[in-house]
Amino acid sequence: MDSLANGLGLYVHWPYCARICPYCDFNVYRPRDGGDELLDAILQDMAFWHSQTRSRRLASIHFGGGTPSLMTGHQVEAIISRAAELWGLEARIEIGLEANPKDVGRYADFKSAGVTRLSVGAQSFDNQVLKSLGRDHGADQSALAIKEAQRVFAAVSIDLIYALAGQDLAHWQTELEQALRFGVGHLSPYQLTIEAQTSFGKRAARGEVLDAPPDLAADFYEMTQALCDKHGLAGYEISNHARSEAEQSRHNRLYWAGGDWIGVGPGAHGRVGASISGGRRATTAHRRPQIYREAIETGQSVWQDDDILTASEEAAERILMGLRVHSGLDRSHLRRTTGQDIDLNALERWSEAQLMRSDGDQAWLTAAGRLLADRLSGELVGDFSVEQGR
Repeated sequence: MDSLANGLGLYVHWPYCARICPYCDFNVYRPRDGGDELLDAILQDMAFWHSQTRSRRLASIHFGGGTPSLMTGHQVEAIISRAAELWGLEARIEIGLEANPKDVGRYADFKSAGVTRLSVGAQSFDNQVLKSLGRDHGADQSALAIKEAQRVFAAVSIDLIYALAGQDLAHWQTELEQALRFGVGHLSPYQLTIEAQTSFGKRAARGEVLDAPPDLAADFYEMTQALCDKHGLAGYEISNHARSEAEQSRHNRLYWAGGDWIGVGPGAHGRVGASISGGRRATTAHRRPQIYREAIETGQSVWQDDDILTASEEAAERILMGLRVHSGLDRSHLRRTTGQDIDLNALERWSEAQLMRSDGDQAWLTAAGRLLADRLSGELVGDFSVEQGR
């Protein structure tokens, strides 16, 4: 079992973006001020959460968004310092921040503030692709930002997007090899996904084709795995590759292993507390920054949603997340935390089809199975109205 299954993380959602990308379905807004009022609200929100989790230390802190690299170094430092005061930090803590290449001038400030890992949102090294994705930076800016990130940080990751309409395998190979030549320890290549509520989603609903067809997307994925493996960045999750276990994302591993995390900031999601009798608390903060701030200032509930998951709901989440990692799902941990198991008939069926493998209580997707991860994971959830695997 991954040790992070028992870890506690802090996710900080900074919702502001200089430009809202047409494919993005995250909770994002144009900035209207310097963000100090939002910072104060987040710090107060953290103090509340400490009262709920006071006996635990943080294994990770992650700044996401939005564009958290729009924050100042002082704002980032204020959150990290307050987190250290409230919970204390584990010795191996990872403090990650997602950065736009245009904000390269702040990278050194983030390092001084306590950030240990920077994810550079290059997305592409082709200016035409960047334009189609609505990005506000160019390929040369991406290259400069990655080099500066490597100069400042020991842990650097590059984010890329592929499988766009009109993109062919040769084009993607050129882009991916360019990213690999930087020699970073971590790479996150994501297939373009069209979400209904985004600008791309609305265009797709009108009949415009924006992403690659499924069969070609599968070819893109297989090429990505092969090239990354060839360059020493093994896939440890469906869309994440690392040169070593030490360079894997601890915060994301905490999600996939079923650890707890506190979500602060507008629209932030959290999962805290797991037991068969009490269930797991699933929170979503108010999405609009003004409503989030006002709720905290007036002592009202900061959550848009605050639910206790049933054992079946929690098990479904753990199965869907756990099977994303190449090491697979620990069924014994699933049973201990939820009282549920995967659908054993589905496991046998997909094992015979060579889409899954199992060894004792460990079950994982094969390389072929990862192409169908969502479908297979959904079928493994099965019918939780009866106990299985006990």
